Amino acid sequence: MTSETYRDAFGIPHLRAADVHALARAQGRVTALDRAWQLEVERHRAQGTSASFLGPGEVPWDVLARRSRLADTARRCFAALESRDPETARWVRSYADGVNEGLPAGARRAPEFARTALAPGRWEPWTPLAVWLSTHLLFAGFPAKLWREQAIRHLGPDAVGLFATDGPGTAGSNGWLLSGTRTATGLPLLAGDPHRFIEDPGVYQQIRLACPEFDAVGLAVPGIPGLPHFGHAGAVAWGITNAMADYQDLYRERLRRAGSSVEALGPDGHWHPAHAHTETLEVAGEAPIEVEVIETERGPVIAGGPEASYDPEGGADGGALALRYPPRVTEDLGFGALLGLLRARNVADVDRALDAWAEPVNVVQAADTDGGTLHRVAGRVPLRARANRLHPVPAWRPGHDWHGWHEMPYAPVPDGIAVMANQRGPAAPLGVEFAPPHRADRIRDLLDTEGSWSAGDMAAIHTDTHLASAAPLLGHLAALDGLTPAATRLRDRLLAWDRRMAADSTDAAVYAALRGAVVQLLTAQPAFAPLTEPPAYPEALRPWLALVPRIGFALEHLLRAEELYGIDRPALVRRALEAVAAEPPTGTWSDTHRLAPWRALPDGLATPGLAGDHDCVLCTSAVPGLTDRAARGPAARWVWDLADRDASRWVVPFGADGVPGTPHHHDQLPLWLGGELAPVVTDWNRLTPDRTLEHPA
Repeated sequence: MTSETYRDAFGIPHLRAADVHALARAQGRVTALDRAWQLEVERHRAQGTSASFLGPGEVPWDVLARRSRLADTARRCFAALESRDPETARWVRSYADGVNEGLPAGARRAPEFARTALAPGRWEPWTPLAVWLSTHLLFAGFPAKLWREQAIRHLGPDAVGLFATDGPGTAGSNGWLLSGTRTATGLPLLAGDPHRFIEDPGVYQQIRLACPEFDAVGLAVPGIPGLPHFGHAGAVAWGITNAMADYQDLYRERLRRAGSSVEALGPDGHWHPAHAHTETLEVAGEAPIEVEVIETERGPVIAGGPEASYDPEGGADGGALALRYPPRVTEDLGFGALLGLLRARNVADVDRALDAWAEPVNVVQAADTDGGTLHRVAGRVPLRARANRLHPVPAWRPGHDWHGWHEMPYAPVPDGIAVMANQRGPAAPLGVEFAPPHRADRIRDLLDTEGSWSAGDMAAIHTDTHLASAAPLLGHLAALDGLTPAATRLRDRLLAWDRRMAADSTDAAVYAALRGAVVQLLTAQPAFAPLTEPPAYPEALRPWLALVPRIGFALEHLLRAEELYGIDRPALVRRALEAVAAEPPTGTWSDTHRLAPWRALPDGLATPGLAGDHDCVLCTSAVPGLTDRAARGPAARWVWDLADRDASRWVVPFGADGVPGTPHHHDQLPLWLGGELAPVVTDWNRLTPDRTLEHPA
């Protein structure tokens, strides 16, 4: 028997095979055919070898990947998976085998291999686990602990709350669940959109996986088997958002050399041997770099070494830092959940599968055709001292160890609606910083306006552009008097604005210009001067330590605070208003608010204008005070209809094919920009056979 590949009108692959292992192999093959360049970039990033063909710009990441021991952790997790769950290990191995079968043909299609003189390599069975680790290492934003430490040192403990936000480098999402009492069909609907850095090719791959055990459509992560985040298996469907949980710790280490070895001072007051070795990092066009890899009993040392010292008064040296993250401790990445999700027939099955989930920690919603619903947190969060959650803690002092795991919270579905948008919800006991409630509140308000929703109605919610976080700045404007005539006109114009960050709105452009000017003036205040030069931490962590994004994303808190370090905020808003009134922007919001996707090889392609903003449901994140360009946004949009799977909808920012110039490379971009969704097609007779990679099962 052969595995079979079909395509719909958007080139989305639909696969069916004799069993789960043949299907995983087929998924690996078709992903390699469509996304060979993306897969190899991700494999090299997980191994810390991307600078060998992408050049010196990738060195900071490669150093972090090496020092974090991502590849070694993946090897350990796969070995443990083979022991604990041999069926899943075989399934993952089948996927990697399929990737290896498809890579030669995929590499011939992708021009980037020739541009970089890169030959496709070999995927090991543990490579999908390494890609998963690499993708999510910074997902929980552990570098925010370094920012909080600096802010507390220079501004006091209240700074933690003032600057609380989901920050410039953390992924988020919207998701909502409607029970049958709220839908036109009487059965549940699920919908959402993951907010991540927009990459080209995209971070999600639309796909269908069918075998005698299940038939599921959903969004795969290229390089990972199954449908870990978003899927519809016919009788049950699921979706996730980032729970904003804190599950990674940073320890300050005191290290010393003892001959050719390294020792670390432990909480018992004694020096203990640390693992240490040196690796060579190849860099295209430059000399190789030697990287010392050290690991203490806490975890891998990601910054500094035996020669580093830490100045508690805020010197330039950040000291040695060890990262403790659950998979390194447990040798479990949670892949045991993936087959269970595909095999699920109801929400109880999904719930059981998620008990094996580890990383990242997600809020999950699910529903089934019996009307069942599920709203819970899934993952692994350690129990430890509160100080661990706020900032780096001293490894040489007792009281900072891990002692068990949090029970994962559940939440009800009140009034037939559940909304998740990274706000303080069921995961509140597990985190420190969460997204402002604006997106969640807005989604719920919109859903409450009607009592009978259909799958086709969801796009209007996905694309809502109301900006509730504008209120504090507009409140300051309303209180101003004695303005120049131009500033008065501009103030009155903004106070009459509908607060929508619409693509064609000139008022939104003016508001964004004013907001940016206020952020820049606040950043220049002497009270914040000590935060303008962060300590010498690795370059890969610097987005979390930059002052302008921190002030930009926390602006509403800073403007609302009863007192702000003696800063005269009305005077700053006045200055900003007068400056913008003197030279107001003349275009629309989308003239400057443009998509800035990450590409491993920049190609100079034109970038489209966007609607939305960071705190809109249509979350296209600019960095106020720094740029209107958006590197983050909806990496997909999806709607799962439990009454009729063919009524479901989905879209990604670009297309199913990762090869530039092909028909399905960017054919979904117009839909994505317009807020439209493509149909989910499940009738095999409406699909076109693709015999390029047919292979014996």
